[in-house]
Amino acid sequence: QVQLVETGGRLVQTGGSLRLSCAASGRTFSGNAMGWFRQAPGKEREFVAGITGTGGSTYYANSVKGRFTISRDNAKNTVYLQMNSLKPEDTAQYYCAVAKAGLISTDQTRYAYWGQGTQVTVSS
Repeated sequence: QVQLVETGGRLVQTGGSLRLSCAASGRTFSGNAMGWFRQAPGKEREFVAGITGTGGSTYYANSVKGRFTISRDNAKNTVYLQMNSLKPEDTAQYYCAVAKAGLISTDQTRYAYWGQGTQVTVSS
């Protein structure tokens, strides 16, 4: 059974940093792209960042480009999201997901597995 578990979310002040982790179990995903999405209260879930299976390519939403960095460790079956210069508008539940294929996509329907999420709150 595939399981994704996100950790690392917490309350942080504006300008602070956090690193989210997403550990996958049940099978390896070195051939699959992985992504981070987020959902703020009253808003739809949105794409944040994605990474290919090898980690050689990444893609970011404009709102986080230059502040967030996605990476992965296939030996640990884990993907990370380093978040710097956090803003109150980054407050959301953050989810990791495994894509159905190797290409990064911003389309949520192209992701097969999802974690339960971890809450990030940025205070002003």
